Amino acid sequence: MVVLDATVVNVALPSIQADLHVSDSSLQWIVNAYTLLFGGFLLLGGRAADLIGRRTLFIAGVVVFSVASLINGLATSEEMLIGARGLQGLGGAMLSPAALAVITTSFAEGAERTKALSVWAAIASGGSAAGLLLGGIITQALSWEWIFFINVPIGVLTVLAALRFVPNSRVESAAARRHFDIAGAVSVTAGLVVLVYAIVKAEAWGWASVETLGFGALAIALLAAFIWIERRSPAPLVRLGLFRMRSLTVANGVFLIVVGGLFAMFFFASLYLQNVLGYDALETGLAFLPITVGIAIGATIAQQLVQRIGVKPVVLTGMTVAALGLGELAMSTSVDGTYLGVLGGLLPMAIGIGATFVPLTLVATTNVAPDDAGLASGVFNTSQQIGGALGLAILSTLATDRTAGLIADGTGQQQALVEGFQLAFVAAAGLIAVGAVILALLLRKSDVEKIEAGEADAIPVGA
Repeated sequence: MVVLDATVVNVALPSIQADLHVSDSSLQWIVNAYTLLFGGFLLLGGRAADLIGRRTLFIAGVVVFSVASLINGLATSEEMLIGARGLQGLGGAMLSPAALAVITTSFAEGAERTKALSVWAAIASGGSAAGLLLGGIITQALSWEWIFFINVPIGVLTVLAALRFVPNSRVESAAARRHFDIAGAVSVTAGLVVLVYAIVKAEAWGWASVETLGFGALAIALLAAFIWIERRSPAPLVRLGLFRMRSLTVANGVFLIVVGGLFAMFFFASLYLQNVLGYDALETGLAFLPITVGIAIGATIAQQLVQRIGVKPVVLTGMTVAALGLGELAMSTSVDGTYLGVLGGLLPMAIGIGATFVPLTLVATTNVAPDDAGLASGVFNTSQQIGGALGLAILSTLATDRTAGLIADGTGQQQALVEGFQLAFVAAAGLIAVGAVILALLLRKSDVEKIEAGEADAIPVGA
């Protein structure tokens, strides 16, 4: 339910925009409000589960998520919808790490836990892949409101099942339970929200305006406050010393950049298929199915090649293929374009992303001490959410600015939209290329020795 809701809304965006009269610049907030609150409070959710009780926080998260879903479905304005999407993201940040903690503490280490975690990974991957298709089916058959309403009965059943079947374990150490880094979570989330807001509004205000610079400075101040808090907290949300590990820092930085391009691709490809090619919601969901197949192909190839030819060649090849796919997507999109042209870009992009994510996950979690395994996994998940939000904010602002400028110069609406999308796809390819350069320059062979020797397993992370 949590993973699905990160993607299900993409297909419904044109319907939501038409019903609630959402502006082009505000449309991305329907995605980003969820992503930012989810990513910003994810680490706090993991620690809260350990201290308050895993089942307690899991149930609380399901309740918050379900109530927010109900409000989303009842929304009558963009402000109401965006606010409820943020609340939904907060619920996800509470229940997702609690669910994983329940699994790891309920099953004995070894084959039993491995099987349970495999089910977890399969559900997470399936939810992400099914979100686009399910969003299309529900929006077409019922209405966009039902992509949110459907969570309510699922939430009720989940709470009842959790009360019956899920144990309520927690950390019993009194010393560990004294400290709760709420200030850290609030400061980093507020800093990211303000930063995204400044990027989005820069189109209207101007990049060098007092308003843009002022909000940018406030965002930097909040993020600096987060670092200050973490350095002095007796139980920090993120132990900053972890980032001295080059493999972890490089992998998370590259992943943040790559996901920024990927989130934007889903957003703009969905709008292109519906607003330009005239696809309905169901057709759009079906159009994205080859991405699931492509990612599976790329991931399978990567798993087989990592130990044979090395981590860096696999990752760099995957990123190159993904960037070329996005470049092809930019060239094949036009006012009179076809789905075959779109598929020619989507499929190689998906294969490249699949070949990129598997080794990057391994790099991000190798060389990590067992006591830091949960933190490393949480940081990697957080990088995914924050990277997606920032990337979408930047690329959406560029595309909207391009479209508005062309319309002001007399270009037709459809042509202006397409050229905005093309710029976003090229910029997304550029982000992935930048990530490839960073990885090529900074990741050393010594950082990945365990992986290439077959001694490292990926710690479970979100899909």
